[in-house]
Amino acid sequence: MVIFVTGGSGFIGRETIKQLLATKEHKIVNLDCLTYAGDYYGPIENDLSQSERDQYIFEKINLCELKSLQKLFEYYKPSHLIHLAAESHVDQSIESPVNFIQSNIIGTFNLLESVRHHLNENPERKSTFRFLHVSTDEVFGELGVNDPPFNESSQIKPNSPYSASKASSDLLVDAWTRTYQLPCMMSHCSNNYGPFQHPEKLIPFMIERGMSRKPMSIYGDGNQIRDWLHVSDHVSALLLILFNGVTGRHYNIGANQEFTNNQLVEIICEQLELFDRVNGQVQFNYSDLITHVTDRKGHDIRYAINNSRISKELNWKPKIAFENGIANTIRWYASRQTH
Repeated sequence: MVIFVTGGSGFIGRETIKQLLATKEHKIVNLDCLTYAGDYYGPIENDLSQSERDQYIFEKINLCELKSLQKLFEYYKPSHLIHLAAESHVDQSIESPVNFIQSNIIGTFNLLESVRHHLNENPERKSTFRFLHVSTDEVFGELGVNDPPFNESSQIKPNSPYSASKASSDLLVDAWTRTYQLPCMMSHCSNNYGPFQHPEKLIPFMIERGMSRKPMSIYGDGNQIRDWLHVSDHVSALLLILFNGVTGRHYNIGANQEFTNNQLVEIICEQLELFDRVNGQVQFNYSDLITHVTDRKGHDIRYAINNSRISKELNWKPKIAFENGIANTIRWYASRQTH
């Protein structure tokens, strides 16, 4: 099989390619335009064995370039596609939404049209081709503290330019699935964390600020609640959906590990202090670095995911407890500082 992974040089894309290559069964083509977040910690090739490099191809491309995209479909004739490429930082979407409209909406439209053209030209492939569109729980808007988690039928009600652009791309995928019978599936995940995540995101931001003894700034009162999912658990779910999911279906992926931002940062502080003790470093009270700053515009109160469908239908469940995942993540970022 030839599998396209869009945004494969990003945080989740990198883990996706790693897990796909581990099967030793597929040729993986990474389609990425390498924005500031792509290859932030170096090219993925740096972490591949020679045999894995033989299975891996990188194509630098912006999904807004429709003709170039269609040429790649004609050349490689992929059998599967995982669409991860997206602008994803909420703060940046508030400051400059135009990039999110281009990447998340126009890029997804071009990808759908390329798949449609590819399958029209190769109708024998339509029964086996699979397109997985990876979205976010943020498209559902916000939950109250006591509300039940989002499920696959929850109303789309985005509140930020980022989530609105992702919701728009979701609607395009659903429409192309219905109108043109494209073999698409969709996932919505909770907040991800783990190694290789860009430091603009909350967990690596707090880890790096703490290790540098700089203020660990929390938006507003810090009582916003998120469900935290380790990236390797997320990708294991994505691959189950890609190979075993039902086309036309949506799947929610969550870890059932909810924390307020205040709780999250306190856990990070505790783990940083434990890391210091284990490694014989000077003791430091990281909680003293915690500060609160003006809240983000339109900051959603809570996100949470009901993952019962993927659990029942595909027998998936998260394996990494947050305490273990965050400890390993801190060790990874600490190793980056020492090299």
